[in-house]
Amino acid sequence: MQRRTVLKGAVLAGVGVLGAGFWALPTGLASAAVSIKGAQQVLAKLADRELVSLKGWSPAEVFNHCAQSIEYSISGYPELKPGWFRSSVGPLAFSVFAARGAMRHPLSEAIPGAAALASPASQAQALQRLQQAFADFAAYQGELQPHFAYGALNHADY
Repeated sequence: MQRRTVLKGAVLAGVGVLGAGFWALPTGLASAAVSIKGAQQVLAKLADRELVSLKGWSPAEVFNHCAQSIEYSISGYPELKPGWFRSSVGPLAFSVFAARGAMRHPLSEAIPGAAALASPASQAQALQRLQQAFADFAAYQGELQPHFAYGALNHADY
């Protein structure tokens, strides 16, 4: 009987955490409204602007981080969370982000095992790297590598 009580408590706690996560995330565009082409258009508008970061990573580091994530979806992430995580907690977290239309995380959380975000150092070169990563992803026809936390995702999910 105690086991059933513990399981009920775990399920209720999980639902509570997911509900709180869903509520806490800011609303964003519906995932259907987000596209690679749209992202590339936004990036093109940033090309000639001097961007400033108020905290966390520099704009070049943000662009490099985004490019890394896209590149690793094709080549494979350097480190993966344990299999149990990628088949339980990871997909639940992804479903919350997908339902909200956006994923957010602190700009101090690098991809586990990834190279430093310092290269390329200039904003223009990092932006160009990100634009190339989007183009490579759009052209890629093969099977994508599992996300380090969320597990298996398809092109639309990424």
